[in-house]
Amino acid sequence: MRARDLLVPRPEGLFCPPGGFFIDPVRPVDRALITHGHSDHARSGHAHVLATRQTLDIMALRYGEAFAGATQAAALGEVLTVNGVGVSFHPAGHVLGSAQIAVEHGGLRIVASGDYKRRPDPTCAAFEVVPCDVFITEATFGLPVFRHPDATEETGRLLKSAAQFPERAHLVGAYALGKAQRVMRLLRDAGYDRPIYIHGALQKLSAYYQSQGVELGRLESATVEGGSKGAFAGAIVVGPPSAFADRWARRFPDPVSAFASGWMRIRQRARQRGVELPLIISDHSDWDELTATIRDTGASEVWVTHGREEALVRWCELAGIAARPLHLVGYEDEGD
Repeated sequence: MRARDLLVPRPEGLFCPPGGFFIDPVRPVDRALITHGHSDHARSGHAHVLATRQTLDIMALRYGEAFAGATQAAALGEVLTVNGVGVSFHPAGHVLGSAQIAVEHGGLRIVASGDYKRRPDPTCAAFEVVPCDVFITEATFGLPVFRHPDATEETGRLLKSAAQFPERAHLVGAYALGKAQRVMRLLRDAGYDRPIYIHGALQKLSAYYQSQGVELGRLESATVEGGSKGAFAGAIVVGPPSAFADRWARRFPDPVSAFASGWMRIRQRARQRGVELPLIISDHSDWDELTATIRDTGASEVWVTHGREEALVRWCELAGIAARPLHLVGYEDEGD
């Protein structure tokens, strides 16, 4: 079987004709396999959804219990058969519940990575290399300029600033699923034992992470109703980036604006957002991780999607690996 007959790009997403399913479709379909819970990959309205138990739970938290007509939980590493096609889910290291999806049929194995990272992260299962014939890789940070620093060093910069400016609150923008909980855990692992204040949009997901054994320490609601701004002097407050543009952020004493994202490598992006303390902490692989992962899989062909496709395709060609861009649409960088 040819790879292009096993998985085919369509307007709805990546489609498997023999299996009759889509991977991370951007429109409602009959049967969807979902890599992880970020909204650009996991949408409501599908008739049937197959994903890891944690991803299904996260989708229910975000969209309500009736987010799909029917659901099925896939255990990591278990091979299931969908209309004669073998599928299995393997850890992607992106966020809690995230998985790569291996599709096998006619002696051919294709692995769709979804979003992934190779860096250590105690808030989710570590990335697992899955040998394959064709590897479909994301390329969010698929340019050589993107080489992420150690996340513990970035956390140290945040703690140093908090110590230097004890009269100011530090507001850390972090995406609600994955990044926010990782920042909290990084702070705890660095020895920060004070309460971490969180925006209401983070409460359900953070509570779910804790229910799954991810220790985040004492979390308190970030509200100044009934209190004074001074009560948050020296505090670290975590919230979604969108909240920092509204009245909520103006409640805190002379806040230091921080943002945890791989995009903080680009100084212009930090300036555009008015970020005083950019923290280069990403839940996506950087250039070196992307190229190392391609080699590690042993794939003879690579399909590139979700980002800077051309540079990674060119790297593959120079390395003697067949490659092509998929040009899938509808995927953003919610979890960067």
